Amino acid sequence: MNKQIKATQIKRTALAMLVAMSPSVFAYDLVIMNGRVMDPETGYDQVANVAVEDGKIVAITGDAIEGDKMIDAEGLVVAPGFIDTHSHVVAIPVMQKLQLRSGVTTPLALEVGAYPVSDWYQRLEGRSQTNFGASVSSAGIRTKVFNDDYHTRTGTMINDIFDTEEAKASKISGDSMTKIASREQIETISEMVDKELKDGGLGIGVPVGYMSKAATTIETKEWQRLAGEYGVPTFLHGRFSSQLPPTSGLIGIEEMLSGVGIYGGGLLVQHMHQQTLNETPVALKMLDDAKAKGMNVAAEIYPYNYGATIAAADYLEPENYQRNMARDYSDIIETETMKPLTKERYEQLLKENPQASVMFYGATDQDLKNALAHESTIVGSDAFPLMKEDGMMAYSWNTSYEGLQGHPRAAGTQARVLKMVREDNLMPLMSAVSKMSYMPAKFLQDNGINQMSQKGRIQVGADADITMFDPETVTDNSTLKEPGLPSTGIPYVVVNGTVVVEDSKVLPNVYPGKAVRNSVTK
Repeated sequence: MNKQIKATQIKRTALAMLVAMSPSVFAYDLVIMNGRVMDPETGYDQVANVAVEDGKIVAITGDAIEGDKMIDAEGLVVAPGFIDTHSHVVAIPVMQKLQLRSGVTTPLALEVGAYPVSDWYQRLEGRSQTNFGASVSSAGIRTKVFNDDYHTRTGTMINDIFDTEEAKASKISGDSMTKIASREQIETISEMVDKELKDGGLGIGVPVGYMSKAATTIETKEWQRLAGEYGVPTFLHGRFSSQLPPTSGLIGIEEMLSGVGIYGGGLLVQHMHQQTLNETPVALKMLDDAKAKGMNVAAEIYPYNYGATIAAADYLEPENYQRNMARDYSDIIETETMKPLTKERYEQLLKENPQASVMFYGATDQDLKNALAHESTIVGSDAFPLMKEDGMMAYSWNTSYEGLQGHPRAAGTQARVLKMVREDNLMPLMSAVSKMSYMPAKFLQDNGINQMSQKGRIQVGADADITMFDPETVTDNSTLKEPGLPSTGIPYVVVNGTVVVEDSKVLPNVYPGKAVRNSVTK
């Protein structure tokens, strides 16, 4: 048994015994009273009081207990803090606020990831309201290999692309999306990925859907080989978004899944319904069969049937988007104007502004709901930066929630899922809570991230990352027209024992977030 996990179990047992013998001895740091406590791992679901000390849950009891800070959670669900396995906005203050308002305590940048990993983590140390972590960015490394002038200050390509100032400073280019690597360059890329894993990256981001004609299967095979060597996952945006041959979304999944079978490591297929469309039931069956054979794989879904990307995304090319995805130009919306594209405007954007932000419809609403409710899927937001009316990326903590542009998933994903549970009877409430907390934590824990054994649970000894929501009122308010409106019905959020959201307001200058890194040893 892993020594860290064993020590944690011993500590949990000791704390539980101590509290059972004398529950009224302590004046805890924080006590949450009278809430409906839900722990997805054990199935515990009853009204109880929760005590927090030194950032940990130390008691769950029906006895009266006291704390320096008391929260009356009557009528609220007391759930594990939500874990978002697909955020592109982890390091953006105003976006942290929006994710916190939707109950997210641990957003992770896994699809595109970070490069250099150590710089990205260093920027957030002591300055993050949420926990934070990132995978190794294969796309960032490819950009550096093809363009030595690329020097990022943010550590993430997403910021470098959408923040005008950072785009100029970093000298970012689209080389990773267009250039095929030589064997020597592939070796260099692999060596750089290896180093970044040793610096704590949570696996390897594989957004091959944005470089489908550039990154070869020789490269993707190398990334899965490294993941297997270190016992960590790859995080996949599949090569194809299509439901027809020869570029079925299933093939894009099979490309990495075969590597898992050969080399080991895990695989998280991100926003899978947008890749596999009406083939999603077959894709889910394939992953479930792989899990039954012992592979550490999972599928992630977000609760929208439209996504956000750039105009130059490979899968929006007419030969794919129209033939293989059964959509048209008018199903693509230009974010800046909120108008559907025409053939002429699409071609103009490709020529003049290929990085322009757009939204696009993909899966049907029914395919989405079926995938979201599937027993083995987890929830991730694909939270993307929002833009201000002046065309600048929304960054400052004090940015107004109103008047922003972009996809509403950054502000609304988790609350939207909870609303769908209530209004559509989509799944049991415990299942929804699990998909946003315990299940992602367990997937990462099983794939080399030992810290996640402490998260996604409401148990004695677990990290005190806690989200409290009203199951009767929780709702997303973000829309296509107002994507920055925060969720409501989530009045309290606690990160590592510190209250960060109180009475539905994110508290300023409170930074309890801690880094989440892999557990590799070489």
